[in-house]
Amino acid sequence: MPSYTVTVATGSQWFAGTDDYIYITLVGTEGCSERTLLDKPLYNDFERGAVDSYDVTVGENLGEMELVKVEKNKYWVHDDWYCKYITVKTPSGDYVEYPCFRWLVDDKEVVLRDGRARLPKDDKTRLEKQHRRKELESRRKTYRWSEWQPGFPMSIDANTHKELPRDIQFDSEKGVDFILNYSKAIENLCVNQFMHMFQSSWNDFSDFERIFVRIKNTISEYVMQHWKEDFMFGYQYLNGCNPVMIQKCTKLPEKFPVTHNMVADCLEREMTLEEEIKAGNIYLADYELMEDISPNSTDPCTLQYLAAPICLLYNNSQSKILPLAIQLGQTPGKDNPIFLPSDGQYDWMLAKIWVRSSDFHIHQTVTHLLRTHLVSEVFGVAMFRQLPAVHPAYKVHQLHVGLCLSFVSANGTGGGGHVEMIQKAMRSLTFRSLCFPDAIKARGVDSPEDLPYYYYRDDGNRVWDATKSFVWDVVCIYYDSDNTVQKDEEIQAFVKDVCSFGMQDLDCCEFPKSLKTREDLTEYLTVIIFTASAHHAAVNFGQLFLGMYPDEHFIEKPVKEAMESFRKRLAEVSSAIKIRNEGKKLPYYYFSPDRIPNSVAV
Repeated sequence: MPSYTVTVATGSQWFAGTDDYIYITLVGTEGCSERTLLDKPLYNDFERGAVDSYDVTVGENLGEMELVKVEKNKYWVHDDWYCKYITVKTPSGDYVEYPCFRWLVDDKEVVLRDGRARLPKDDKTRLEKQHRRKELESRRKTYRWSEWQPGFPMSIDANTHKELPRDIQFDSEKGVDFILNYSKAIENLCVNQFMHMFQSSWNDFSDFERIFVRIKNTISEYVMQHWKEDFMFGYQYLNGCNPVMIQKCTKLPEKFPVTHNMVADCLEREMTLEEEIKAGNIYLADYELMEDISPNSTDPCTLQYLAAPICLLYNNSQSKILPLAIQLGQTPGKDNPIFLPSDGQYDWMLAKIWVRSSDFHIHQTVTHLLRTHLVSEVFGVAMFRQLPAVHPAYKVHQLHVGLCLSFVSANGTGGGGHVEMIQKAMRSLTFRSLCFPDAIKARGVDSPEDLPYYYYRDDGNRVWDATKSFVWDVVCIYYDSDNTVQKDEEIQAFVKDVCSFGMQDLDCCEFPKSLKTREDLTEYLTVIIFTASAHHAAVNFGQLFLGMYPDEHFIEKPVKEAMESFRKRLAEVSSAIKIRNEGKKLPYYYFSPDRIPNSVAV
């Protein structure tokens, strides 16, 4: 009688193993096996990290393998199980791989197709088409859209972490790692010891410096030595944690009436302010979004304040960015003066601190939360709803848009202010603003000759190009023409779901509702990967490396070759960044691929 060898791999994460009963049914073009219990006598099956093999005997050859059905039934109490993959060796000696990479919970079953990626047009049999349809029907019941706040991007319908589908929850290992890292950070910052400082007035700036006394590395020590200086203030606009605010100033806004006489002593090229503007040496950081935002009022004992400043910046003859003038509100007047470097030491320093405070709120709520987490969640929910596991776009993005709930930290805009900020920021959140080269160009900071030390731009462009090249390789493997893209109803439904539901079809967002060419598809998929990985790292920093795909969703040789080429190109980028950083007192490595997490959920 024909015999099939079934090899089952259990995940290596905590609690991935199970003591429940595991059954398997093999389905081929000529028939199917009986429902078979996978069990070895006197052996503990399906332990964490185990790879176990079993023989399944059938009455007649099943023909070409099509599906594998896996069922989990309770033994004593429900015991979740994480299945990585199943491999079936046929009587003829062929091996068929079935990627799984999902949790089986309660008395759950999953039906797997082999690891070859397929577009809808590639499914020819009734069974294949039925499996594809049922998978998406099930997913749409699990991954439902919900409006967290009016005017926000839509998110997954879950109020707590436990309500999320098991496959996208943080696993226990990551959860413990997060808690340990958080506790270590609190310990290093001595926050408990200095908490009273934040609830009362500080005596002098040394109170601030004492908070970081236990952080010992070259960068932090250099920053602590120079944080009060103008060059450090300006440098953060290029390569700090929020390097997206600086823009070329082609004309002074009427709301910011800076004159040449105010700043003449700071200009180095014997040019007037107007001439410096025409020469492209003047930049602007406008925090208009902060105007009329409600400050945090959750603690009635502590009054908090917000500013909506405008900062004029100067690219001097040494190509250093220096602040020229600061106005802390959007409306000029006697009660809203323009602060200058020539003012008193502490007046100027406090003006810069107010700017940094506003920059912090924009960074945390808009640059980080909205433009990486919430946007990635839109892509992720739409992906699970519209793309089956066999779709190549699902396979390439599944790791990048793994979801987690986005919790808003308590800060000066808490208690409702962060909601107002996101609602206002949505007006400028367009699809093109998520395309890295377009966003850089829109701010007029795309020229390395004009702005030579903008490493965020330079490194970001390298990673964007490498990612786009990889995506193009994958797209060309599965789409032989633009017509194939247009006729892929699943990718078109995915794109429409993102725009019409995820972004609530807002006129200002300008997200595409359809894709017409392979180039369009490549750019769209590049935006998803880049937003969830590289850009999130640049504004938040993480630990799981871009280009590393531990879950083998693809089995085809051409795609694996494309992945290897991607890894090599990213390694070249990492090497170039490392060489560039050698000897620098302020090295920039946030876009270095060997430090970029694959997903915002990591």
